Amino acid sequence: MKKITIYIIGLLTTFCLLPGCDNGFDELNVNKTQPIKLDPAFLLNNAIIQTSFPLEAMVFELPIVQQIVTPFGGVLGGGNYNQDNKPRNGGNWVRYYQSVMKSLVAVLEATKGNDQLTNLYQSARILRANASMILSDSYGDIPYFEAGKGFIEGISSPKYDAQELVYKDILKELDEASAALNPAKPLVTTDVLYGGNIASWKAFGYSLMLRAAMRLSKADPTVAKQFVTKAVAGGVIGTNAGSAVIRHTTLYNNAIGAFVNGSEANNYFLAAPFVDYLKSNNDPRLKSISVRYVGAKSGPDQIPAKASFDPALQKGMPMGYDNGTIIAKATLDGLASFYDYSQLDRFRMGKLDAPCFLVTNAQTKLLLAEAVVRGWTTGTAGTLYTDAIRAHMAEMALYTAASAITTPDIDAYIASHPLDVANSLRDINTQYWVASFLNGPEAFANFRRSGFPVLTPNPYPGKDITGTFIRKLTYPDTELGINVANVQAAISRMGGNTLDTKVWWDK
Repeated sequence: MKKITIYIIGLLTTFCLLPGCDNGFDELNVNKTQPIKLDPAFLLNNAIIQTSFPLEAMVFELPIVQQIVTPFGGVLGGGNYNQDNKPRNGGNWVRYYQSVMKSLVAVLEATKGNDQLTNLYQSARILRANASMILSDSYGDIPYFEAGKGFIEGISSPKYDAQELVYKDILKELDEASAALNPAKPLVTTDVLYGGNIASWKAFGYSLMLRAAMRLSKADPTVAKQFVTKAVAGGVIGTNAGSAVIRHTTLYNNAIGAFVNGSEANNYFLAAPFVDYLKSNNDPRLKSISVRYVGAKSGPDQIPAKASFDPALQKGMPMGYDNGTIIAKATLDGLASFYDYSQLDRFRMGKLDAPCFLVTNAQTKLLLAEAVVRGWTTGTAGTLYTDAIRAHMAEMALYTAASAITTPDIDAYIASHPLDVANSLRDINTQYWVASFLNGPEAFANFRRSGFPVLTPNPYPGKDITGTFIRKLTYPDTELGINVANVQAAISRMGGNTLDTKVWWDK
């Protein structure tokens, strides 16, 4: 048998020495089903879809701003206890740096200088600016100018750039990209955000510019005013139809929706400060957002028959309790158990295919109202304020018909809640807090920037902060392990890497 094997090998070797034996050999060794490169339009859509907020917003940002809370620790610990949570603090990093940024840098590389793909190129610049804002708002200094260039330029350990430089380049990018979008050039009609509508993309870009400019209202008011003026001149989002919305499906789920419809369905509750604000102001949005399983004694006892949407019956979970201490507090509050507190309704706003709102008409109008108050643009702050409230209330219908608010209810609320001129910044930014519900990164960022709403610090005793509120997320351990020199340079520049460390614009 051994001789036969040797003979066959020898025969094959002889044949391969004959002229023409290598014809087609290279083709045979090519995997024809593996793509050599990906269509940049496909990569743009992947980046858009991945821009939807990760579930970690439920662990950090939303509890920090006291809209949603859980009494449970472990993998859920974070903003609810004012504690760092290393397995979860990298959610924004993984989503926006390792995924979104990587796709967008590839789009930019594939389309730069191609006149026929200029709109695709400019759209990627706008989305990259948005992802960079979220990253920098979360962590402070980040890899920016060298980000995503590992495959393209072999940069495996990108340097971290100071947040001030990052923000100034973000503003430049949004300015240039928004202006360069051209309806006379080929359109990317397959994009899942705006379907290639250039006017909508421009308004999105200028609205992001307004947001980025207002972020610098205390850190650099001169630059802030300059770019507010440019954004207004360029044309920002002016209707709900123009809002930047990622529309999920039952196949591609909203991450927060999947979280509260999965293993954590019974473990997250609306926080008392949020419920109390809406309830005390007779805000009709409370009915759209919340559900309370009245008399529920356990998670499995949260059944449809006990579900109440009546605003008068809603009861938010107080801050500062864990799953041991909350039991006695629920009893004092006259509840059957802590499972009797109000929750985000996971069958409406928290459903699996709930839309994700990135930049909205309501948020944009509120920022414009603040800019008017600051004297940075023209208009009537009170009108912008009430128009913003109306826009956000109308937005509720996009979740489900059962969340829609009637026009008479909207009119009644607006009539009884005009802008208090003497406390305009408070009112505007408190409404921004409500209008940014479920947009954890933005709610957290604007809370730090503006100082509103006025919240009582979480009193939980076992905290990892020395101040009143968490000011930033700490860098993930993976980055501290693989890019240590550049991370340490950033930490030194920022003055630390703790939950108390402030980012540059947080004055």
